[in-house]
Amino acid sequence: MRHLHTRSPRRRIVGLLTASLLCTAGLAAPAVAAPAAQPAAPALDDGLALTPPMGFNNWNSTNCRAEFNESMVKGIADLFVEKGLQDAGYQYVNLDDCWALPERDADGKLVPDPVRFPHGIKAVADYVHSKGLKLGIYTSAGTKTCNSAGFPGALGHEYSDAQQFADWGVDYLKYDNCNNQGVDAKLRYTTMRDALKATGRPIVYSICEWGENKPWQWAADVGHLWRTTGDISDNWGSMLGILKQNLPLAEYAGPGHWNDPDMLEVGNGGMTDTEYRTHFSMWSVMAAPLLIGSDLRTASQETFDILDNKEVIAVDQDPLGKQGAVVSSAGGRWVVSKEMKDGSRAVALFNESGTAQRIATTAAAVGLPQASAYTLRDLWQHKSYNTAGTISATVPAHGTVLVRVAADRRWATHPPAVELGLSGSPLLQAGKAATLTSAVTDLGRTPAKHVSVRLTGPEGWKVRATSPTASAGLPTGRSLRTKWSVTAPAGTPPGSYDLTLRASYRSPTGARADSSVPLTALVVVPPPSGTSGLGDLTWMSATNGYGPVERNTSNGESAAGDGHPITIGGVVYDKGLGVHAESAVEFYAGKACEKVTADVGVDDEKGANGTVAFEIWADGTKVASTGVLTNAMPAQPLTADVTGAEVIRLVVTDGGDGIDSDHADWAGAQLTC
Repeated sequence: MRHLHTRSPRRRIVGLLTASLLCTAGLAAPAVAAPAAQPAAPALDDGLALTPPMGFNNWNSTNCRAEFNESMVKGIADLFVEKGLQDAGYQYVNLDDCWALPERDADGKLVPDPVRFPHGIKAVADYVHSKGLKLGIYTSAGTKTCNSAGFPGALGHEYSDAQQFADWGVDYLKYDNCNNQGVDAKLRYTTMRDALKATGRPIVYSICEWGENKPWQWAADVGHLWRTTGDISDNWGSMLGILKQNLPLAEYAGPGHWNDPDMLEVGNGGMTDTEYRTHFSMWSVMAAPLLIGSDLRTASQETFDILDNKEVIAVDQDPLGKQGAVVSSAGGRWVVSKEMKDGSRAVALFNESGTAQRIATTAAAVGLPQASAYTLRDLWQHKSYNTAGTISATVPAHGTVLVRVAADRRWATHPPAVELGLSGSPLLQAGKAATLTSAVTDLGRTPAKHVSVRLTGPEGWKVRATSPTASAGLPTGRSLRTKWSVTAPAGTPPGSYDLTLRASYRSPTGARADSSVPLTALVVVPPPSGTSGLGDLTWMSATNGYGPVERNTSNGESAAGDGHPITIGGVVYDKGLGVHAESAVEFYAGKACEKVTADVGVDDEKGANGTVAFEIWADGTKVASTGVLTNAMPAQPLTADVTGAEVIRLVVTDGGDGIDSDHADWAGAQLTC
């Protein structure tokens, strides 16, 4: 069954592959193309959602578990006030599925679950309103909601249900798409629009039909926001795939009508803090609704620091209402620019790859007027600099640098911006010295004076400069380059390790400035001689469209180790890799291997569903691929010459029709070295 919003353990989320660890132009993701222009529909003229809604929804953290109840909802409202989230702009406390009893009463009315909400929804609304906040509620544009228990949907009850919501004091409705009986989407969603309007109460209307009927083309005068994608999940692949689906739709967003790439996963534990900052940055530059999806009662301070970054929130809430547009995306190095009402530009430098990358653009490229210099404000570091026009940074793996740039006559009051970079292979063998070269480059109109640089690694690592680490001054565009010898101790386990590059300098006025960038080194192990099963080797990195990559079993479901014997066309294989599109698995070959072989295809565990395509990359070159394979096809042999490659990358794409049921197998995969 295909609907990406399924609220059962078998849902399939959207996820696109990350770029290679050794990201090159040859591994570039396809450029995001804007859809064909459509006549813009008029927006609702009711003064609601003039900036993207901000608030909370419980689904991502609690689903339908018992902890979703009146006490939790009131507790979230309390925390909005206590933690300053209300002051930052968050105002909606929204209930998702499972708030009602499974049956309507004798009069056909919805009945709140008396165990979860013993005082009813109106009492909860009154409490939330007493805090100066607003309450949202959920139902579906079908006969039942999306939960497997099947709570009452609003199809055929739109006017009655809308009036109940209004009588309870509801301020926001999320209207889902399950069990819709095949009724035309536009008709179903327009009927609820009219029902809400008939109540006379101002209610923000969130259309949640997962982008299946391209609501951005018709819903601007129906709802205030519309989902553009399937459900998000708390992992990098899901967030990245949804981001890529939403980016091309910038022309359809504006005050009172917003593209909605689903709720925030920040703080739920499935991504790193770097990835969560990217999530929050990119949702903000896309002018997306900011609906917190983590349980704030147990959230870390880092989670609050991300969610409460008022400078980033200001990008999302800018009253001009522009969604950021893609400037460039080669090699997974994204530049997205958002025009702001004051004439400045918010610019996201986003790195989708697995290692640090230099990402650069210019003031002219992001739409700023010509000027002698510009003020550049780093919205995560909360520091201002001047730049002669270059906007660039070394961005950590899966990270985002978010800046706000303006043609500002006061630019000279800020120190010059400097860019920190590190070149050389980030792949190290334990006990062997590697040479890396750092660069500190002055991007400002003014010189950087008394520049010094330092590279540090984990405790026990040997990091030694082999050339000068200081310079008396750097004019615009000039760099201090320093060579470093870096050695991981013998016996260091393979994996990712943090390096930090720091620079300090003074502006012409004597003011001290500091800059740093987190970087990653990978300790790798040379592949064994002979022929080895890839399902038995240690990979460098793995991304997967749903759940983890599995060794010697199929993908299964979302949990590790829940796969089945690899089976393609009824043939069972003992060894291999089980993945789910979009996926990428990287192995260190150390320039010592010659050949990869596998039988590839769609695993039988999804019946007749699934379409995928397989690719093998040797460093930056695609060396083997299949066409689109379906479940009806037997396994296809795939062989690649990988002679001289340092990194081998196994990729599975979705076959061009989305990732639903795309369980793919690298059956019997072997590496010969």
